[in-house]
Formats: sequence, structure tokens, C-alpha cells
Amino acid sequence: MIRTLLVDDELLVRSGLRMILEADPGIEVVGEGSDGEQAVRLAEELTPDVVLLDIRMPGTDGLAAAARLSELPDPPRVVLLTTFDLDEYVHGALRAGAVGFLLKDTPPRELINAVRTVHEGHAMLAPSVTKRMLERFASPAPTDSAAGRTEALRRLSVLSERERHVLVAVAEGKSNAEVGRALSMRETTVKAHVSRILAKLEMSNRVQAAILAHDAGWA
Repeated sequence: MIRTLLVDDELLVRSGLRMILEADPGIEVVGEGSDGEQAVRLAEELTPDVVLLDIRMPGTDGLAAAARLSELPDPPRVVLLTTFDLDEYVHGALRAGAVGFLLKDTPPRELINAVRTVHEGHAMLAPSVTKRMLERFASPAPTDSAAGRTEALRRLSVLSERERHVLVAVAEGKSNAEVGRALSMRETTVKAHVSRILAKLEMSNRVQAAILAHDAGWA
């Protein structure tokens, strides 16, 4: 059972999300909140597996709450929700430690799939923004980013050569199955490599690692 917490300042939105998620027998909504402060408090009390968190809320917003949730001893998987398909929100969400970003008009089946996907340890971006975000990170870095590239390379130096190949493939937007085919590896082996990469880099999801690889100029 995937224990899920819903946080949105609109009751109607929370009610709709609850109705959709509880239609799946493998998902349980354990609580609801209306702002970022409640998100953190309820996460500490209820220890959910996944938190669906609105970005725009009064007081502590979703980005700030996501950053605080990522610092908990056993952090939940955070999926940020928004009505606005804006790059700065996606970038901020991933930097804050979220593993998912979805628009509020995401179809019910895709929403349920997103909860299951992040619970399994994978990242989930709305299809409408995935390609654009990868293109954005893959664009040439500005000249003033030399220090950032140096720092990224320093952090990535802990990886083995095989792990570097896997991370580059991940940063190119490949799924585990696609990485396996490209590198002649079993999908289970790819998953193990990705887990080790995240552990070495002290990151919570593969999207953050992909961003670091882009920062280093690897992809």
C-alpha cells in the first residue's frame, strides 16, 4: 500500500485528487494539508511514502516545503503539482529535491501511474515538459558557469567509468531499458548502477543526477 499525503490550498482540488487516487486499491490517502507548513508537520506525523504538493500556496509554498521534506530522516517522495507549465517551476522543483512534476490537468490514469512510479524510486515529469527541460539543460552553458562546471566535475569524480557511462545515458533522457540496450546491460543491472550513482552523489533522484551531468558538460 502506497501511503500518500495531499497538500493543496484548494479543498476542491484535494477532494478530486483523493477520489482519483483512492480508486486504486494500492494507494491510501493518509492525510490532507492546505499549506507548506502543514505538509512538513503532517509528513513528520504520518510518514507518508509519497506527497503530492501544490507549488503555489499561501505562506510556505511548495518549493520551500519540498526542500524541507527532503531533509527529513526518512524523506517521502515529493511530486509537485501546478496549473502553470513554466520552466522555472520545474527547475526549482527538481533543485528542491522533488522527484516528480505534474500539471493539475494530468489525466487520472497518469496521476496514479506517477504515484506508483515515484514510489518505485523513479522520477516523473509531465510529458509536456520532459523534452523541453532536457533540451534546456543540454544547451550550451554560459561563460560564467565555469565554476559550476568545475564543481560538478569534482562531485562526479567519485563515479567509476561504468557509472559515468550510465549517468550520461540517463542525462540524455533514456529509460533504464534504453540505457541497458545502449550499454549492453540487463535492466536490473542498470537499476543497480543508478542506485549506486545516487548514493555516491548523495542525491534523491535520477533527475538531479542528470542535471549535475549537464552542469559538468557530460550531456
